Amino acid sequence: MSHAKPPTPLTPTNPRAISVTIPDTWTPEQALVVFELVDELRENIFALYGCRIQALLQEQQGCFEFSEGDTPVTDSAF
Repeated sequence: MSHAKPPTPLTPTNPRAISVTIPDTWTPEQALVVFELVDELRENIFALYGCRIQALLQEQQGCFEFSEGDTPVTDSAF
């Protein structure tokens, strides 16, 4: 009798990241409420820290240069 090893959970790239397990028992209405809450939280965080977040991301990922005609990604794209 073989015992299958349970799958290894994905490890976040940020060591301070928090892993969250989403229950599969929510109703669509409950899922929508949580989705809207997370979206509003993201918007509020970006309003306060947007420039610093972008600077940190550029520092971590390397600086990207845009050529004429390129469209930079903005918050509205998300």
